[in-house]
Parts: sequence; structure tokens; C-alpha cells
Amino acid sequence: MKKLYLLSLLLLIVIGCKKEAPKTKPVTVKKTVPAIILTDERTVEIDTGAIGRYKSETLKQFYLASENKTVWGNLKKRTYVLSQFEKAEALGLEPEDYKFSQLKKFEQRISSLSDTDLATYDILLTYNFEKYLNHLYKGKLDPKKLYGNWDLEEKTFDVNTVLVKAFNRNKLDSIVENIQPKAETYKELLKSLEIIKDFPDDKDIPSIEGVVKLNLKDTSNALIAIKKRLLFWKDMSGKDSLTQIYDQKTFEAVKRFQERHGLEPDGVIGAGTIKALNYSKEHRRQQIIVNLERWRWFSTEFAENYFIINIANYSLNVVENKDTTLVRNIAVGTNKRKTPVLTSKLRTVVFNPTWTVPPTILKEDVVPAMKRNRNYLAKKNITIYDSSGNIVEPSAWNENKPNRYRYVQSPGYNNSLGLMKIMFPNHYSVYLHDTNHRNIFGRNNRSLSSGCVRVENPLELAQHILDDEGTWPQDRIDTIIASKKTTSVKITKNYALYQWYWTAWSKKNQLLFRADIYDLDADLYSKLRD
Repeated sequence: MKKLYLLSLLLLIVIGCKKEAPKTKPVTVKKTVPAIILTDERTVEIDTGAIGRYKSETLKQFYLASENKTVWGNLKKRTYVLSQFEKAEALGLEPEDYKFSQLKKFEQRISSLSDTDLATYDILLTYNFEKYLNHLYKGKLDPKKLYGNWDLEEKTFDVNTVLVKAFNRNKLDSIVENIQPKAETYKELLKSLEIIKDFPDDKDIPSIEGVVKLNLKDTSNALIAIKKRLLFWKDMSGKDSLTQIYDQKTFEAVKRFQERHGLEPDGVIGAGTIKALNYSKEHRRQQIIVNLERWRWFSTEFAENYFIINIANYSLNVVENKDTTLVRNIAVGTNKRKTPVLTSKLRTVVFNPTWTVPPTILKEDVVPAMKRNRNYLAKKNITIYDSSGNIVEPSAWNENKPNRYRYVQSPGYNNSLGLMKIMFPNHYSVYLHDTNHRNIFGRNNRSLSSGCVRVENPLELAQHILDDEGTWPQDRIDTIIASKKTTSVKITKNYALYQWYWTAWSKKNQLLFRADIYDLDADLYSKLRD
């Protein structure tokens, strides 16, 4: 009986301890690196202090997988890595970012290296090859550290696992191709780097100056330099007498040049065309390189269905099952109020939206206008509300405390958002929408908005994405619009949104460029070469 009592008491104590014991936190298990298969060639022990000097956790884990022994004893493997660094420029990278010259010197005296030097060489090869692979997969720089309005999904890359598996299978040559973006546009951009390399030196072609506008049959001294530029970029072929006359042949060449640069192909040589003509070969090469870097920041794989917006090209493409089903002209934010670069998912179509004046527009546009004319908002069908939701008459509006109020524009054809907006999660309170300035889409420069993206013919776009099952015919949308009631409709089909920024690409071996409307290219190139 006494034994039974003691056993019961012991059980109670155990149960009681379990109840009182603190909850244990889940242990984060580090991903183990596959063991490295070493060759029979010369290997030496590596001092862990030499590895620690690089302050790289991935480097430390890599050498733990080889029991802190050198791994690059195989000549073929070393040669492959060195060859990648040597031709890094073909991918828009800089060989010396990966210590190519230093590594090459080590390789040239590989047979006479001391154990210490061999270990140093081995660590340098690994460290720089991992850096190279990371740069190819997700870019050299982090856009979130460069820009306050770039919000892209973070790309994670288990460089050790990828490298070791390829190392063990003797398939190092497949890594570089496999980790780069798969998009055809990226591949064509790489090809454009080859194309521009083959162009001759253009330092002897003078800048075009003193031109306001030139039309067909005009005469100008500047036409000689213009023709030289057109011949250089192969928009004009054959020999030319280089006269000062704007003839038909030059006119056609100018139109081809304008089309390649996203300009109105009207043959009129104005400020935009002159600016594009004055770009040098080296400037265009740098532009290609920064766009390759941007591609590496973006998603590696595209969703099945998506909207892709190129801010610099003022274009929106709807892609479904790898087929472009709709193309739209768009307007984007000004340089002062840039459209953010982001990745998201489409959620809702709102018909007959109201528009609440955002803080920036309130401060910079509305308040100054109201101070000049108290009827400014009334003319725009905008109602002022106080913090309790009561309507405030313009005459009672306190111009010294404008942030106390909410300013809401009623739905309608002349609403600032037009007749429709498409919502998606983001940190910038931006969306796609119609506009009450529908004539802007005929303009060449459409950097006009306050950050949101304005879309041409948006109701057709709404009908396209909502009518997945034939339940949203156009007359249903027309009925909603006619009601002037704000109506939100969930988008049932999954669409990703890629709102990105490119100023260079190529198509069918033809170089294509766009104006760098946010002045990002030169600064990015400078940082890439720091």
C-alpha cells in the first residue's frame, strides 16, 4: 500500500512539473551543407582563422563540409571558375570584383605554392565564386537599400547547397546558366551587350547642339552630326554625302531611330530626339548593364497570369499562360512623385470610385489653390468633411489647419480616378485607375501622375480580368457605371502584378532604349562600379 502511495505521489509530481514547465521555443535547424567529395589530388588543412577573417557564415559552412581542407585541387574545376571571372563582363559584371588578377597569379604558380598560399588561394576561389553566384542570382546591390520606393520580394539563395551539389557531380558549368533569370527579355539583353560591343568607337562624332526643331527639307549645320549618328547606330544605311539638307532618306532613318527609343516616330527632330542621339556608345553600354542588374533583382519565375508594367516604357501588358492577351498605354508618376517599383497581386476592381485627396496633393496643390479661391474644391465636386464626418462649407474652412479635414471627390466621369480603379496590396497607397484627363495617352511623355498608374481604356481591362467565367459582360459593367454607386468586385482569377523599371532591352538583334525618366541609370552604374 505504501509503495502504491509513493508511486501515485511521484506521478503527481511529474504531471505537476509538466504543467509548470515553460514552453520550449522551436529550435531553428541550420540547413546542412552536403559533404564535399574531395579528389585524390593535393589537399592541405586550412587554418580556421584564415576562413574567419572573411566574416562569412556561408564560407565557414562550406569548409566545414570539407573538414576544413582545400577543395579546388582539380585543374578543370579551377579553370572553369577562373574562366567565369575572366568573361564576367559579358554578363555585365566586373572581373576585378572577384579578384581575378590576384587569382590568376596564384594559378600561374600553383605547383610551387606553399601549403599556406594554397589554402589562401582555395579560400579566395570559394569566397569569390560564391559572391559571383550571388550577384548573378539576386544582383550585386540591394534595391531596398538604394531606394525608398522599391518593394520587391526578397530573393533567397542557398549558395552552398547549389555549389556543393554541382561540385560533387562535376557539373559546375551548369550553375551559372541555371541561376540567372529565365525570361527571354533578360537573355536578349545579354545579347545586346554583345551587339553594342561590336559597334566602333564613336568619340570622333561631335555632340549635336543648337537645334530646336528640324523638319523635312530644312537646312542646318547640325544635320552632318545627326547623319553621322544615324549611320553609326545603323538606322541609316549605305554611304551618305553628309549634306546640311534634311532629305527623305534621313527623314526615314530618324523615324526608325525614334521608334527604337520610344519617341513619336514623326520624323521631326526635336529636343527628345536630339537628347537620344547624343547618347554615346559607352553610355548605352552602361544603360544595358544597369538593366541587367535590375533583372536580377526581380522575380526569377513569373506567375501563370500577370500584369507587367514597364514604368519607363509607359506600358502595361496582360500575360496569361505565356500569351500576351492585352496591351495598354499608361501614364506614371513624375520624377518628383515617382511610381513605386513593386511586386504584388491584384485584388479588387472598384467601379465609380470616390477619391480622397492624399496628403502630398493636399499640401502642394489643393491648399494653395483654396487660398486663392474658396470655390476651387466645389468646382471639382470635392466635399470637405471634419473629423466627425460633418460637411464643412468652403467659407468655414480653416486654411491654417487644412490637415484637420478630409477631402472627398464624388464618383463620376470627371472624378480624378475616372470610372474605375484596380486595387492591390502595397505600402504606397497606389493603384491602377482611369483618369479624367483621357487625352494624355496620345502624348509621348506620360510621366504625369502623382504616383499611381493611369490606364487607357480601363473598363475594357476590367471586363477582361473579371469575365473569366462569362459572368461579367460589358453591359453589366455599363449598368454599374450608370448607377454612379461605388461598387467593389473581387478579382477571382489570380493575377500577379509586376510594376518594374527598364530603360534598355533588345528584340531581334535590335537595340531598344527608353528615356531614364527617374534619372536612376547613371547613379546605379556608378554604385555598381564602386
